[in-house]
Amino acid sequence: MYTPDGHTRTCGLIGNPVAHTQSPLIQNHLAQITGQNLVYLPFPVADGNLEAAVRGALALDFLGLNVTVPYKSDVIPYLAQIDPLAERIGAVNTLVRCPEGYRGYNTDMPGLCRAMRQEGVEFAGRDVVILGCGGVARAVAVMLLDQGAAAIHILNRTAEKARTVAEEINGMAGRDFAQAYALEDYERIPGEKWLVIQATSAGMHPHVDQAPIEEPAFYRRVGTGYDLIFNPGTTRFMELTQRYGGRAYNGARMLVYQGIIAFELWTHTSVGQDAAEELYRMTCQALEGQQEQGADQ
Repeated sequence: MYTPDGHTRTCGLIGNPVAHTQSPLIQNHLAQITGQNLVYLPFPVADGNLEAAVRGALALDFLGLNVTVPYKSDVIPYLAQIDPLAERIGAVNTLVRCPEGYRGYNTDMPGLCRAMRQEGVEFAGRDVVILGCGGVARAVAVMLLDQGAAAIHILNRTAEKARTVAEEINGMAGRDFAQAYALEDYERIPGEKWLVIQATSAGMHPHVDQAPIEEPAFYRRVGTGYDLIFNPGTTRFMELTQRYGGRAYNGARMLVYQGIIAFELWTHTSVGQDAAEELYRMTCQALEGQQEQGADQ
């Protein structure tokens, strides 16, 4: 049995809330299988205490932190350095100790990229449809630009908000890479067998009966639907995608890979694919148990 000692390094998660996070399972398991003398704990941070939390972690010599909602953007002013990808995305979910303080990274999008490729979902050279235009959707757009997608089509309830994001992404691209549409205008998107990334909160527990769009005509044109939600394991968006013949995936593998990338940044170790798959199975089992417990309450 592992016992922390005077040489144990500490990492953790800050956010509000953090009670149902799977990150301790992921990070402590990785520490165990790689032989790292490291413990990982969740730390709820109340509104107004973010700067104090970062300074406190620095004072206590924490090796690193993960950052979750609502602080992924708010934490940036308290960093000594920021990775270029995280700066372009405008959100940080991993802090790594550096000589001056903490350097901020975004491992969510590299985690999504790695997860999609592991599932056999290729996006390089393809048009991709993104549902939503919030912070997560914007991050997905930046990732797709960096990873060589041909173009993106942003669908949102409010077309004007989608246009604002599209214009920003096109400014980064230096070309017409992103197009914006209202949800009801999906017929204007060219092609068939779309790859669609669902980047809204619609369908997340406890609102499991929701999807950002319901029309069968939309789902008949979806070849692959990738929902970034992982609770529930099968969302309404995924159900509709599968009903009309498409492949559907959830965000559980992204959750695992973003954690693995963070762990590799903290410890300078490499996690093999077999270990990643074992951790993915463990995480899915834990999420299923959490969902069953929530249904019983």
